[in-house]
Amino acid sequence: MPAAFLPRTGSPPVAWRVSDALVPYEEALAFMEARAASIARGEADELVWLLEHPPLYTAGTSARTADLVEPERFPVHQTGRGGQYTYHGPGQRIAYVMLDLNRRRPDLRAYVASLEAWLIATLDAFNVRAERREDRVGVWVRRPEKGANVEDKIAAIGIRVRRWVSLHGLSLNVEPDLSHFSGIVPCGVREHGVTSLADLGRIVSLPEVDIALRAAFEPIFGQTRDEA
Repeated sequence: MPAAFLPRTGSPPVAWRVSDALVPYEEALAFMEARAASIARGEADELVWLLEHPPLYTAGTSARTADLVEPERFPVHQTGRGGQYTYHGPGQRIAYVMLDLNRRRPDLRAYVASLEAWLIATLDAFNVRAERREDRVGVWVRRPEKGANVEDKIAAIGIRVRRWVSLHGLSLNVEPDLSHFSGIVPCGVREHGVTSLADLGRIVSLPEVDIALRAAFEPIFGQTRDEA
């Protein structure tokens, strides 16, 4: 499936926004839903918003109660995105992606594949070979030092689409506290673990990751501009 998910000719650049402070989940969700509605009405440009959250768990539409192992550990937020339980916290780069799929292709499988391709290209900038899996959303790295066929997830994807505008997006583990994932079964996958750039020996800053994310985004999704 082709990775490129470019808008039609003449579309404005995608706005690019970075928040340095931790953003409360409810605040981010309210902003994202309002912005997506404005995009659908043709009143705002598409947007990618990079941020971090304080420690929390989110439950997607397919979340199973049994996968919330420690319900009292961190706040749990119900969300309309697809998928199951996910952890968010400091040291993890969240990218909320608000794109008008009608300007591109109203094809959800192609959109998810493009998000995976974006992550894979970003990680390649740090000499990390990540791969997609047909039976598992997100991107994965092989861990032969842990044993044959061992793989860990380094980034998760969870999306929602309303009026063909995308909400939510992806989370990339840069240097989070990986022990925080033990309070859930991440994305419902019990047979594989989680990792991060730091866990793989790549010590990089969030600004360095942001530069790589933006460089990898544009060939797939089109030009960007700084959000005013």
